[in-house]
Amino acid sequence: MTGNTIDFGRLSGQGRKGRRSILATAALAMVLSTSTVALAQDANFDPDASIVIGSLYEPQNLDNTAGAGQGINEAFNGNVYEALFTLTDAGDVAPGLVAEQTISEDGLTYTFKLRPNVTFHSGDPLTAQDVKHSIERVVAPDSKSSRKKSLATISEIQTPDDQTVVVKLSARSISLPYNLSYVWIVNDAAKDLNASEDGTGPYRLDEWRRGSSLALTRNDKYWGTAPTNGEVVFQYFTDATALNNALLTGAVDVITSVQSPDSIAQFKDNPDFTVTAGQSTTKELLAFNDRVEPFNNVKVRKAIARAIDDKKLLQSIWGEYGTLIGSFVPPTDPWYVDLTGVDAYDVESAKALLKEAGFADGFSFKLDTPNYDPHPIVAQFLQSELAKVGIKVEINIITANEWYTKVYKAHDFQATLQEHVNHRDIVFYGNPDFYWGYNNPKVVDLIKESEAAANTDEQAAKLTEANRIIAEDAASNWLYLYPQIVVSSSAVTGYPVNGLNSQFFAYNIKKSGN
Repeated sequence: MTGNTIDFGRLSGQGRKGRRSILATAALAMVLSTSTVALAQDANFDPDASIVIGSLYEPQNLDNTAGAGQGINEAFNGNVYEALFTLTDAGDVAPGLVAEQTISEDGLTYTFKLRPNVTFHSGDPLTAQDVKHSIERVVAPDSKSSRKKSLATISEIQTPDDQTVVVKLSARSISLPYNLSYVWIVNDAAKDLNASEDGTGPYRLDEWRRGSSLALTRNDKYWGTAPTNGEVVFQYFTDATALNNALLTGAVDVITSVQSPDSIAQFKDNPDFTVTAGQSTTKELLAFNDRVEPFNNVKVRKAIARAIDDKKLLQSIWGEYGTLIGSFVPPTDPWYVDLTGVDAYDVESAKALLKEAGFADGFSFKLDTPNYDPHPIVAQFLQSELAKVGIKVEINIITANEWYTKVYKAHDFQATLQEHVNHRDIVFYGNPDFYWGYNNPKVVDLIKESEAAANTDEQAAKLTEANRIIAEDAASNWLYLYPQIVVSSSAVTGYPVNGLNSQFFAYNIKKSGN
């Protein structure tokens, strides 16, 4: 086969060590103020330490093709399961289980050579058949993977030998390596992945206590560089106050993402703790069901956007932190443009649009709201803002599991609040079957064309145009971009600082032996 071949082993030098150096560099840049302390701790860390990570996001199950929620990505991605490619904490696509990639001249055939001597936690060797099986799970009819649509161009997967995977495409897909970073490689022979696992990562599942914690233990037969700790426990909380108190009392070592600026003051000037600010991809979203009245009317959606003072909302939730974005695209994406001026706050304009849409006296709707912070507070703010233009909001508090079943799966809702964590997820607006039901043929075409692009500049131009259309359509209301603030005990270093896709790599975390 002719084409472009990349030997990732030569590029990265030492497999995962190469990837970790990227993460370490990013982390160092973000935490210069604590570098001297960190160096001292790194020289005196406990290689068998138990790291307790506090989180608000317990997974619904353990299978990321079955709607497990962001919690499973946080705990399992890169820790328990690995993919052919990985998205680093810095946002780069790096080699994972693939050692070599060859792309045909027409861009329709990708050949991957797997890393040698990789085994699953069960002891079975990694083979090309496992990779084929894993990709097919993601694109299967019953899959709930958010990247299912993005991999629809795969027409055939061949396994000529145990170390070679050949992926045939029906159309060019410039984002294929990126999209494959969402495909966890699982053992073809594994059973009941909703409650168990069989991955290749540096940790194996020890115990999942539903409603409480998820414990991972070091995989001593891991193919790459061993973790710098012996065990990781994700401890789950239902409210941010309890989580913060757990860190203050030493019950947890690190909080993956602080949910309120009020929480930061108690840690910021305390030498016992480290506060680190990174980059986030998490958007607070008021999502309409664009299939149903009145949200199938673009004037109604634009009126709601103009009736909400996003700046006031962000300040009330996050104070000096966070970012207004005006679209679904955060500044870390290559196709970001500042669209905060589209449907900017203007109450009188909102009233005029409602009148044009036939709702001069307003209307009422139910807002399905997840029961964890900050959604209930955001819902109350929206209720107050929209009342000023005659719109009555009925707040319906639901659990994360109910949200998945009712909103995401059944599309049984009028409007909802949700935080969307994924990186480069504008493509979801090109899928009319996605839960919010947005369907603009021009956007669908632009997103398809972006995948067929010959280079990244062409791809970015297509997606920038699509993003402008989506914003002008007020397909949803993008309230703000979360800040990414990690707080830890000063005895702990090496954790990821950015909030890309809600992943939280644990294998570099070190805890002082003192």
